[in-house]
Amino acid sequence: MTSLETLGAFIADGVRGAVTGGLHDAAVLHAIDTVGAWVAGSGVGEAKALRVFRDEQRRAGGAAPAREVMINCALVRLTEVDDIHLAAMITPGAIVIPATLSVAASMPGVTPAVLTEAIVCGYEAMVRLGIAINGPAALYRGIWPSYFATGFGAAAATARLADLNAGQTAHALALALTLAPPGVGLHHATTSSRWLAIGACARNGYLAALAAKSGFTSDTGILDGKFFSGVYDIVPDPSALTSGLGTRFAVNEVSFKPWCAARQTMAATQAFTEMMARGIDIASIGSIDISIPPPFLRMVDHGIVEGDRLSRLTSVPYQIAVAALDPDTAYDSAQTGDVPAAVRELMAKVTVAADERLMGDYPAVWPARVAVNVSGTVHEHVVTQVPGDPGRPFGLREIRGKMHRFSDRRIGAQAVEGLIAETQMVFAGKKSPRQLLDSIEHVSGSAT
Repeated sequence: MTSLETLGAFIADGVRGAVTGGLHDAAVLHAIDTVGAWVAGSGVGEAKALRVFRDEQRRAGGAAPAREVMINCALVRLTEVDDIHLAAMITPGAIVIPATLSVAASMPGVTPAVLTEAIVCGYEAMVRLGIAINGPAALYRGIWPSYFATGFGAAAATARLADLNAGQTAHALALALTLAPPGVGLHHATTSSRWLAIGACARNGYLAALAAKSGFTSDTGILDGKFFSGVYDIVPDPSALTSGLGTRFAVNEVSFKPWCAARQTMAATQAFTEMMARGIDIASIGSIDISIPPPFLRMVDHGIVEGDRLSRLTSVPYQIAVAALDPDTAYDSAQTGDVPAAVRELMAKVTVAADERLMGDYPAVWPARVAVNVSGTVHEHVVTQVPGDPGRPFGLREIRGKMHRFSDRRIGAQAVEGLIAETQMVFAGKKSPRQLLDSIEHVSGSAT
């Protein structure tokens, strides 16, 4: 069997009845976190544009599930508060969970068990593909691993929801790979094409599964041959798709993001935050030296561009200064306000350097070392895992706190609690995915 045939058989048959206990709880927890991100990003300008686009498409008619998958995945992924698997460089929750809920809403009768199985399968597919293509190395070549894997994950989740057999599922995965583009390039306009593009990839994955169910086929050996090396200059490891299937699950290895920023900036910011908690006098800081794994350097060592939200989310100097002087900004997904002069002044004291010594456990661990010179005395601190990583795990209490910090200002604490409860009820069979989507849409549209 090819690697896709083996993974297809697992999705079609091997996962049935296996999502229980702690695995079920992990899937639900990631669903709650994703719903939180969905609402947290409602005030981002690009989210508003996507909702307008969706409403116009609804008025025009067309294939409703495909449209909803596209827009809902885009709405979550743009937030930058979605979950992430470090070793794969994949953000699965923003794709798998809105795609699963959107597809399930069009399929009355989907049981909670199948819903959680679809989520677990989607996570498994995206993360395993990210590892197979060495996502961390691919990213810094200009290939966006999550973009590349999005259709693959949406196809896997849809295949489980639509009860495709093993052969159909393998062809759905192969079809999704034939539709997988590697990247979107740089884009620094007011609204980024990244989010619409990744939503379109999710839609393609959904359509790939439906096409496979209708009899379309594709090359299920696409990962095992020379296609990827010839077209993308990637030599995939097909065994990454099959090793340990059913004995370990990707959803248990995925990190939650504790605040809104690129994950590559977070270990340094967390280290600096922990140093501040020990009593560092911000006004007395002479310099802040950040050491990070070399692959990150070009991505995070820069200033910010007015009107460019992503430049703030990916800048270590900005994230450090915000942590010191304006910490509430880290819980604002929009981040479009004016930058205070004091933040810019502290940014100027930050230098960032690559340190090979931090590569020991990379890419599974993304550490950082921070050295702060305070009145001539240098204080150092190293952080290897941030809150929300598997080594510092989040439970429901932490996810609830995160949702309130992001969304109370937008929809109110009562509405946040309502969404948490409603998400739990969906996975207990007491509410439908359609009802949850309607609630998310209602509160997102009314958010301030």
